Amino acid sequence: MKAEVGDRLIVESAHLGEPRRIGTITALHHADGSPPYEVHWLDQKHEAMVFPGPDAHIEPRNTRPATS
Repeated sequence: MKAEVGDRLIVESAHLGEPRRIGTITALHHADGSPPYEVHWLDQKHEAMVFPGPDAHIEPRNTRPATS
């Protein structure tokens, strides 16, 4: 898994009926974009260092539609 600052980290729920978690990557710890990442979680308004598991994927910032 490789990411850049500004990409989104999406973690799918492990339990039925629970929402996925979405966060914005705010800092990298490795120049090659490998984990861990500093992530600002959108649902809880806090940042955490994250080591993504197999239930996570990256949504690059350049693939999201622009907002005005």
